[in-house]
Amino acid sequence: MCIFCRIISGEIPCQKIYEDDKVLAFLDIKPASVGHTLVITKKHYADLGEISEEDLSPLIVVVKKIGELIKTKLGMAGYSVLNNNGTAAGQTVAHIHFHIIPRTNGDGLITWSQRSYDPGEEEEIVKKLTS
Repeated sequence: MCIFCRIISGEIPCQKIYEDDKVLAFLDIKPASVGHTLVITKKHYADLGEISEEDLSPLIVVVKKIGELIKTKLGMAGYSVLNNNGTAAGQTVAHIHFHIIPRTNGDGLITWSQRSYDPGEEEEIVKKLTS
């Protein structure tokens, strides 16, 4: 049983922000910023590729709800929503989850570096993704 399933079962405690029959939201124990929240499905899915659309819908609705709560109740300027899929993407728990990271102007949090496409590279990517 994964760590998130153990949290859902009550075996491991958490600081709950929201809970319904399909979704649980709780504070991350290693937050990137104050109020950093994880939103997970109660049914185990490894990642975004595995989850059914039926269970994805209520999950993303709660992500939006918690993000707006973070802005209004914690007085944050905004929030980042992050979902890692697979270990190469930084996923450390194989249970679908979204990070909601509270943001303030100039907080210094860097989400990713940026690059430019080489000549012709964009067209090749589009061909691969649309064929």
